[in-house]
Amino acid sequence: MTVRIVLVDDHPVVRAGLRALLAAQEDFDVVGEAADAGRALDVVRAQRPDVVLMDLNLGEGEGGARVTALLRAEPEPPEVLVLTTYDTDADILRALEAGARGYLLKDAPPEELFAGIGATARGETVLSPAVAAAVVRRAGVGGRDAVTAREVEVLELLSRGLGNKEMARELFVSEATVKSHLSHIYAKLDVDTRAGAVAAAIERRIIRT
Repeated sequence: MTVRIVLVDDHPVVRAGLRALLAAQEDFDVVGEAADAGRALDVVRAQRPDVVLMDLNLGEGEGGARVTALLRAEPEPPEVLVLTTYDTDADILRALEAGARGYLLKDAPPEELFAGIGATARGETVLSPAVAAAVVRRAGVGGRDAVTAREVEVLELLSRGLGNKEMARELFVSEATVKSHLSHIYAKLDVDTRAGAVAAAIERRIIRT
């Protein structure tokens, strides 16, 4: 069976490279491409692909995780395989929670990408070794000390320099709840300052710089 593929990436050179790479495989057919959320939805609705190869950073506008959620909400949703350079816990969590079937990094060898596309088309979960390690790290031994998805959001807001009141407004919670999240974050990351929490989160690849 030929796997019909749509490419979603805001870099034309990347899309051209992927199209050329996949064109050499007789089991794949690239039926469309898009650089942003609006175009992605239009192309997917028109072409009805089996798999969408999705970058997370689409420049201005909706990011890849949000586009993934929109695509998965379609009446006949395609499977989504994230192909990106980002391997932080925040990015991985956001993409998988949005409904991505798999998550590969752009430095993956072609054979891994080909196998990943085929597996995604079959409805199987596909994770690069680095991503699988991050998932296991969060869910495995010591999981009680893992930073939660909500705490990741707090850390991202901290990295933007937001104060407690601003974070409460962004997250639609009380300042007391924000303070509670910060207390848990400090304990889990073994720090006692906001700057220390951000530095530790970046070092541990929980959030990006």
